[in-house]
Amino acid sequence: MIKLFRNVEVLRSVIAFIIISLASVIAVWIYDERFLVPVMIICFLFTLVHFITLYLRYKRISDLTTDIDRILHGEENVHLEKYAEGELALLQSEVYKMTIRLREQQSKLMDDKMYLADLLADISHQIRTPLTSINILVSMLSEPELSFEKREQTVHKLHGLLSRIDWLITALLKMSKLDAGTVRFHKEKVSMKQLLDKACMPVAVPIELRGQELIIEADGEFECDVAWSCEAIGNIVKNCMEHTPDGGTIKVTGCKNPLFSEIIITDSGSGISSEDLPHIFERFYKGRTSEDKGGFGIGLALARMIVTEQNGTLKAENYSGGAMFTIRFYESTV
Repeated sequence: MIKLFRNVEVLRSVIAFIIISLASVIAVWIYDERFLVPVMIICFLFTLVHFITLYLRYKRISDLTTDIDRILHGEENVHLEKYAEGELALLQSEVYKMTIRLREQQSKLMDDKMYLADLLADISHQIRTPLTSINILVSMLSEPELSFEKREQTVHKLHGLLSRIDWLITALLKMSKLDAGTVRFHKEKVSMKQLLDKACMPVAVPIELRGQELIIEADGEFECDVAWSCEAIGNIVKNCMEHTPDGGTIKVTGCKNPLFSEIIITDSGSGISSEDLPHIFERFYKGRTSEDKGGFGIGLALARMIVTEQNGTLKAENYSGGAMFTIRFYESTV
């Protein structure tokens, strides 16, 4: 009750009603005393009703303020339906919308926090494995009786492990840029054959050393970000190379139609197991065959992110001769 009178608006309103009531009583007392008592009763009742109305209204506002404070402190079981009628209905509606938005943001922040924790754990695990091998090889190099041939082999292994870590960090930086939305794709018109040749160039030598055959067939041209598209195609071709036996065949074909530009990459390997197929584009997911080949499980995930950001789709499936990856870049007018 005392808090109510601390409100300046309430105090002014009550004082105004009292002054008006006193003026009415004095006026009636001067002109006609017969109506003095009824006027006094009416003025008192009006003042009382006004005061009670103010009290109930500000009590509801105080209750709403308390409920909002409870929401801001994380309480879940707070219901605002009781304010859905009367002059507080509009305020209740806006507060309800704000509550829903705050809870959605809180849920998203928790999901992001969990995702970041899992991501850091995965990165730590991926880097720790080659670092452990590097520590073992470095300790071997410190042995004075190590032969020159063995030392040369150890240095070669060290170079390979350091190259793997460098590739992992580079790929993770690219993925983080895509996640953050800071990558700006610059489209330029390029022939399909030129694009596929450039994308396959980094793996051409390893494919040749494995005795595998790389076939590239393409016609037409389309618009894309050449550098990022080569990154995506190259990662898929590298994955096919690693899962194709020596002497096998990897085929890359490209074509264009009015709806989309399509790139199909096939290999003559054993294909993708039914257990791995639904998860093959997940970050850090490694199938049973990938575990043996020492992959990180991010090449295909990065490829899908790049393709998706350019209004495209990437699909993996099996066919009679092995695994098949289909990339489609859709026209922007579709």
